[in-house]
Amino acid sequence: MQSSERRPFPLRRGLIIVATLATAYVGSHFFRAANVTIGLDLMRDLAIGPEALGALTGAFFFGFAAMQIPCGLLFDHFGPRLTVVGMLILATTGAAIFALAPTWPVLLTGRVMMGAGFGVMLIGSMVVISRWFPPDRFSTLTAMVLSIGLVGNLVATTPLAWASQAIGWRAAFGAVVVFIAFATIAVWLIVRDAPPGHPFLARKPESPGQLLQGLIEVLGNPRLRPILAMNFCNYACVFTVQGLWGGPYLREVHGFTPIEAGNVLLAAVITYQFGIVAFGPLDRRLDTRKWIAIGGTLAIVCTMAVLALASSAPVWVPVGAILCMGFFAASSTMVMTHGRGIIPDRLIGRGMATINTCVMLGVACMQTFSGIVIGSFEPLADGARSESAYRALFGVLTVVLIAAVAIYSRSQDIKPSEEMRARQQAA
Repeated sequence: MQSSERRPFPLRRGLIIVATLATAYVGSHFFRAANVTIGLDLMRDLAIGPEALGALTGAFFFGFAAMQIPCGLLFDHFGPRLTVVGMLILATTGAAIFALAPTWPVLLTGRVMMGAGFGVMLIGSMVVISRWFPPDRFSTLTAMVLSIGLVGNLVATTPLAWASQAIGWRAAFGAVVVFIAFATIAVWLIVRDAPPGHPFLARKPESPGQLLQGLIEVLGNPRLRPILAMNFCNYACVFTVQGLWGGPYLREVHGFTPIEAGNVLLAAVITYQFGIVAFGPLDRRLDTRKWIAIGGTLAIVCTMAVLALASSAPVWVPVGAILCMGFFAASSTMVMTHGRGIIPDRLIGRGMATINTCVMLGVACMQTFSGIVIGSFEPLADGARSESAYRALFGVLTVVLIAAVAIYSRSQDIKPSEEMRARQQAA
């Protein structure tokens, strides 16, 4: 009875807290996606090739992945508020370095710092959601965080292309740095780790040995391994297109202007928003997570295969494929929710950090490798990459996704109805 009396106030406050974290998450999505719009400009300004651009773009995700498990330990020990604020300060510093950097190595340093700092945002939001809300709302509220964060992706498309032409990409990045600084202050003032009376607030902090033992318990869970394989590949393949090579592909192969390519990528982010809304509550309606994730990934396989097989296709084919891919990319949230259902509450920080490590390490590896694939083809006379180079990349991504689905199909489904009954019995 006591918890039910407390519920209305914590839930309202919880929504404000989650919205604040989601607003700060906008910066993460902007900086991770910006290179898809300004990638060719970076190559021209810094006189670098596709291999260097791929490495630069992937560096964000290597920094992101490297901080996941350490931050998981910090979440479980210090709580999300202190951890997120500290890492956002690091991200803001890295973004400022990137905006001012005169050379590629300095750009690389700033991008790694951004990735490391922003690496806490999604997991921190998930930890807060798991403590402020009942488990059957986890996927919906996670989808809300992603949906708000995707405003950053929207800004990184056509608006960034406009701003880059008007004031230059460095000035545009500087404006976003200021936004992140204010968002950091808001997180410090508003976010709280758990609602009043939650066990986390009265916990006895674990020793370093206990923290490490919990991490080993997460890593040794055999039920999590096929889910980690899917996490490594799903978002990585999609974001290699949507966050790096989609813009150059449309410009170099189909003759789009920067603004036109930005418009397509903007529309793809909007279709992803629709996908988030559609996929978010779907697990409660269909009482499955595994098969929703498989269905969405197979749809991505089909669209990626179209891009790989279509030679000299009319322009509506790649545009339609990129938009379709954007919608079904939202199925990756169901894989995250599937993994969350396996992790006990006491290990939530370390567990979700481990899952997100696979997601971001997959993006880092795939984007870096994609630059090698594109760079293995001789450029055309004007320096652009050929259609064959891009088709080869799409073919590689198709094969990777098929392998991921085959591994993930062996996982055990976590039905939301069964999870709720188990938690109610435990309570």
